[in-house]
Amino acid sequence: MTAAPAPDRIEVIAPNLKRRLSGVTATVVRLIPVQAGMIGIAATGPGLPRDLPHLPLWRVATLPRDRWRVWHARRNSEMLAGLILRHVFRRRLKLMFTSAAQRRHSAYTRWLIRRMDAVVATSPEAASYLERPARAILHGIDTGVFHPPADRAAARRALGLPGEALILGCFGRLRAQKGTDVLVGAALDVLPRHPRAMLVFTGRATRGNEAFVAALRERIAAAGLADRIRFLGELPWEQVVTAYQALDLFVAPARWEGFGLTPLEAMACGVPAVATRVGAFAAQIEDGVTGRLIPPGDTRALAAALDAMLADPAALAVAGQAGRARVEALFDIRREAAELVAVYRGLLDRAA
Repeated sequence: MTAAPAPDRIEVIAPNLKRRLSGVTATVVRLIPVQAGMIGIAATGPGLPRDLPHLPLWRVATLPRDRWRVWHARRNSEMLAGLILRHVFRRRLKLMFTSAAQRRHSAYTRWLIRRMDAVVATSPEAASYLERPARAILHGIDTGVFHPPADRAAARRALGLPGEALILGCFGRLRAQKGTDVLVGAALDVLPRHPRAMLVFTGRATRGNEAFVAALRERIAAAGLADRIRFLGELPWEQVVTAYQALDLFVAPARWEGFGLTPLEAMACGVPAVATRVGAFAAQIEDGVTGRLIPPGDTRALAAALDAMLADPAALAVAGQAGRARVEALFDIRREAAELVAVYRGLLDRAA
C-alpha cells in the first residue's frame, strides 16, 4: 500500500470496511486520488488498491489527539467504528456519513445517522428519506481512468471475448434486486434474433443468491445459449475499466438502486446504456440520445429496447460518443471531490 500522509497532515480518513469490491469501494477508490490533491486524506480498511494512500485501521486508533479530523463513513459498520474511535479511543473525529439509499432507513441506521456531525446524500431523492438536513452531492466519474479504448479488440482479448461480437454487459452483484433475472429473460428472447450478440455478466452471487443464479444458468443452458450468455465472475479492480471498454452496450436492469454508478462508468468509456428508471439513472441517461430508459422489472420493455439498439450498430457508436460527452459535461469527479472537500473544511473549521 502507498503510505498515508504524515499524521500531522491527515485531515480526513475514508474507511472501507469491506473486503469485496462493491459500489461503495469503487467510490472510495475513485475519489481519494482526486481529493488527495485538495486535502490531506487517507483510506483505511481491506481490499483497496496498493497505490491508494492507506492508513492501517489500528493506526487510526493511535493518531495524536492534537487536531480534529473527519471520519467519512459510507456504511453502518463505518459509522459505528467512527463512534467507537471517538468515544472509546477518544480520537478527535468529526463524523460524516454519505447516504445513497432511496428508502426509509432501519431504526439502527437512523440511530447511527443521528449521531453524525454531517450527512451527505448522493441525490435529492436519497436526501428526502433522511430525517435530518443533508446536502445532495451527485457522484462523478474520473474520465481520465474511465475512457474509450484505444483498441477495443485488445480489451476483448484480455477478457477472452470474441472480437467480432456485439457485446452487452451487466456488472455488479448477481441478484434479483439488480434485475439479473430480468436481463436473462430479455436476452433469451433477443439473442436468437441477433446472431452476433452476446451478454456478459461480471460480479458474484452473495450468500443466499447461489440458487437464484443456478436457476438462471439452467434456463440459459436449456435455451442453448450458454456460449452467448457468460458469467465472468468478480473481476479484480485493475480489469474493471477493460471490461467496460470491451462492450458495445451496457445494461443496468436494477429493480431499485441507491445511486448506481455503472451506467456513468460505461458512458465514460464511450458505451451507451440501457437502464431502469430507478436511483439516479434517469438523471444520468438522456433517453434516446445516450441510451434508453425503461420501467423496472419489465422484461418485455427491456427486450424491446435491446432489440432496437442492437438493430443499428452504427447508432450504438454515436450514442456512446454522446454518453462520453454527457459524463464530461455533468458528472466530472473533480466537481464531486471539491464539494465533499468543502464539507470537510466546514466541519474542521467549526471544530477549530
